Amino acid sequence: MLGVISYDPIVRIHIGPLSISPHGIFIAIGFMVGAWFMLPQSRKRGMPDDVVYPLFTLAAIGSLVGARVAYVINHIADYASSPLDILLVWEGGISLLGGFFGAIAFAIPRMRREKLSFWKVMDAAAPGMALGVVVGRTGDLIIADHLGKVTNFFLGYRCPPLGVETGSPCAPTDLVSRSPGAIVHQTALYDQLLALVLLIVLIRLRRKVHFDGFLILVFGLGYGLNRVIEDFLREDTRRLGLTASQWTALTTVSLCLYVLAVRKRTPRWGRWDSSPAPASTVIDEDHGPEP
Repeated sequence: MLGVISYDPIVRIHIGPLSISPHGIFIAIGFMVGAWFMLPQSRKRGMPDDVVYPLFTLAAIGSLVGARVAYVINHIADYASSPLDILLVWEGGISLLGGFFGAIAFAIPRMRREKLSFWKVMDAAAPGMALGVVVGRTGDLIIADHLGKVTNFFLGYRCPPLGVETGSPCAPTDLVSRSPGAIVHQTALYDQLLALVLLIVLIRLRRKVHFDGFLILVFGLGYGLNRVIEDFLREDTRRLGLTASQWTALTTVSLCLYVLAVRKRTPRWGRWDSSPAPASTVIDEDHGPEP
């Protein structure tokens, strides 16, 4: 139980003059593993690797930009006295949801130019996105980042003594009430476990061919709900009682739920290749068409 067997985080790994964060290492590994996991599905949907690889490059750049921009917007007051600090990405401060939206936004123009279906590309990517979260959150756990409110929950994390560096501060501040020795919610662990459940659901769902966009909408719905719940356990800047991630997640959940439950077919936008599969037919790979 993490609240009982607490550990000292490893915030930086020093290799000669270099100082590397496990957080950044696992974000990069998570992205690469997620991309690798996508390739068999993109090939299955008729997208050759030489067309998909440039999307990975654009998505990688967009994820960095989006993650930083989203964080800065939510914490703009922290940069009022020194705006140039916005560029100091290596000092921390990124948003996972912002990374997702940035990656997608940067890749969209290329999808359109290559006449790829946005929905087919994103369906191929959805399980890999969940896997990327599972892998990437390992870095958060190593550095003890995203620590939340004080708790008695058995999966809580015991803050180390003063002098031990952590990704999230374990000393009281204006924003947080944590203190050394306190047991707090380790929201990165919750996010990792819930993303793993979502990954399993997506893998099972992709055994059948639904309308284009079904898998990415399920991902948006599932991960959005995860973040709405988790952020109630975090100590972060709130507006009207919710964090910026919760407002973003609620908007995403609403849109995904509307298409899945009401429209029940591929949205018209983004069909840059051909018409999607009929919404009224679900095909089982083993047993053929079902009404």
